[in-house]
Amino acid sequence: MGRRRQVTVDNISSGADEEPPSSPYRTPHHEVDHTAEPTNDPLAIRLEQLILGADRRYTPFQAARTAGVSMELASRFWRAMGFPDIGQAKALTEADVLALRRLAGLVEAGLLSEPMAVQVARSTGQTTARLAEWQIDSFLAGLTEPPEPGMTRTEVTYPLVELLLPELEEFLRYVWRRQLAAATGRVVQAADDEEMVDRRLAVGFADLVGFTRLTRRLEEEELGELVEAFETTCADLVAAHGGRLIKTLGDEVLYAADDAGTAAEIALRLIETMSNDETMPELRVGIAFGTVTTRMGDVFGTTVNLASRLTSIAPKDTVLVDGALAEELGRHGDAPVSESEAAAEAERAEKSGDAPPAYRFALQPMWQRPVRGLGVVEPWLLTRRTT
Repeated sequence: MGRRRQVTVDNISSGADEEPPSSPYRTPHHEVDHTAEPTNDPLAIRLEQLILGADRRYTPFQAARTAGVSMELASRFWRAMGFPDIGQAKALTEADVLALRRLAGLVEAGLLSEPMAVQVARSTGQTTARLAEWQIDSFLAGLTEPPEPGMTRTEVTYPLVELLLPELEEFLRYVWRRQLAAATGRVVQAADDEEMVDRRLAVGFADLVGFTRLTRRLEEEELGELVEAFETTCADLVAAHGGRLIKTLGDEVLYAADDAGTAAEIALRLIETMSNDETMPELRVGIAFGTVTTRMGDVFGTTVNLASRLTSIAPKDTVLVDGALAEELGRHGDAPVSESEAAAEAERAEKSGDAPPAYRFALQPMWQRPVRGLGVVEPWLLTRRTT
């Protein structure tokens, strides 16, 4: 464990010959109560050098000065990426200097504001931190089991990382570019500039029923396998049918789709798939349609809250939607506006010898009920239309 001491942005470069300039963009992290000591473990250092491709060379102050940025801004970027303060230990590399220089250059060129550059650092750090943890916990941990008696895991780790690193790096670049192209395409197709930030989307929550009881009955390994199977199934179905998985929360997933029909199809596919798997608990899904604010890959707003509330009141193995989504399905011909109208349309078609309208979904109005923070809500039960 590293030693702990009081450190602030203003004294993190203690011993330096200049004070960091003040910034109007102070963050809640301008004071911290610990400093992490970089590891001195020989294998850990060798692995770090292999992965980073460079030796430790700079203290934080030296790195900031070499990059041409203030110590305060360098600290804000560093923390935003998810790394602890390291005092004046010589633990940074040429790559750290280059990263600082690039971010600061974007600000100087006017391409990003300073707060936006910090947000870029934070979103990238949070996303890649989760990816790295998953790769170590679920991937490398399994592959580095000693292949022969007497070998230690540490003896296997270095050559394995050496082989995997370039392949994983190239794959990460490929997936990132693919995702960036897809996200850019969605944004430029927005109706107007306002919709680029506050967009109209269908948002769905899928929730395992009785998960809390399961946590008391299952062993930790069994619970982990159940959650992994649930998340994997949801991720595959959401992607295959044109939606986007926003995040997973263990027993719950949040997804979004550009249109109501896609969101409805995903919801019913999830219910159908899970109900055919005896190892899975029952599922319930809630979907709402409306304006959604997107930030750092997440979604926020009343529409998201409504989808969550609909999920919490949905009976097991059912999908509840709000009135706006039901209206969208009717407007696009995915579901009849009413069953009586559908019957009348079918009768008219039969008399004229035409084929009746083909609807994918059926909607049944449910009971009105007050929902905390959202007023009175009238959910609709979504099912597949069989006739």
